[in-house]
Amino acid sequence: MTRIDALLLLSFGGPEGPEQVMPFLQNVTRGRGIPAERLASVAEHYLHFGGVSPINGINRDLIIEIEAELARRGQAVPIYFGNRNWEPYVEETVVHMRDNGIRRAAVFTTSAWGGYSGCAQYQEDIARGRAAAGPEAPELIKLRQYFDHPLLIAMFAEAIGDAAATLPEHLRERARLVFTAHSIPLRAASRCGPDLYQRQVGYTCRLVAAAAGYADYDQVWQSRSGPPQVPWLEPDIGDHLDALAQGGTEAVIVCPVGFVADHIEVVWDLDNELAAQAAGYGIAMARASTPNAQPRFARLVLDLLDEVRLGRPAARIVAQDPVPGFGSSINGTPCTPACSV
Repeated sequence: MTRIDALLLLSFGGPEGPEQVMPFLQNVTRGRGIPAERLASVAEHYLHFGGVSPINGINRDLIIEIEAELARRGQAVPIYFGNRNWEPYVEETVVHMRDNGIRRAAVFTTSAWGGYSGCAQYQEDIARGRAAAGPEAPELIKLRQYFDHPLLIAMFAEAIGDAAATLPEHLRERARLVFTAHSIPLRAASRCGPDLYQRQVGYTCRLVAAAAGYADYDQVWQSRSGPPQVPWLEPDIGDHLDALAQGGTEAVIVCPVGFVADHIEVVWDLDNELAAQAAGYGIAMARASTPNAQPRFARLVLDLLDEVRLGRPAARIVAQDPVPGFGSSINGTPCTPACSV
């Protein structure tokens, strides 16, 4: 057993008012040379929703669900909330944890994946938070990647069924299932091991499709940014929808398997832009929900926590050997030698 004093939910962050949108986007893109006009274009996506990203609210609701699940189990673990790009910043949160006497905490991140953006960058956040807290900083143990956790697979599989049920009945059986995840630059694709992110996403798609009863499906990418001359993972979901339309597809079920919450890349890129594109083609589109703050997601978090504090075996669905790598990290140290932070 490992003593754990607290749980830190670590996430990406998002604006919660119109005046916060541009400063937030500047935080996200600092050092990447993104033109101001591109930031202004993305800012309009947030302003469409009053300048409020759904992500912070969803995370606060998830914390409430985790606390409720802990109470049902008769357990008490204080939960803290920190972000990379907006308030509450992880640095401030870790200082607060130190001041509250927390000596060792587990860290749950709102990304199921390996790779730089999904894992290594969160390790950098952890290291930065501890640096801000100084010599008395708590030990921080990042919980493992959970792309193959049975509850994650079940939540997405059920969401696909719920989405299919919203389609016209005569189209449900022939609707095309399309999985989508956030694209990344090709130059970053093997930074933490050969194609680790792509392999994990592909593995999850395979598991979810099987659980939902689909023998055939498509896997695509979305929400690329940056200069057009820089290659990113393809095919893009919009280009793929073009191809489906040309092939006579009448209905699609879109599952944003790469996202654990309905944040801006889901509610704008899919529910607005892609939905409008589908409507223009006369294609019926249904979008599967993400886990958000479901009670099952809270149980998943506590499963990961118990793997560390109680030494319980990892809850996983094993459909191939070897499973694309996963691990935990301590104090922001990479979990595998291949992970270059």
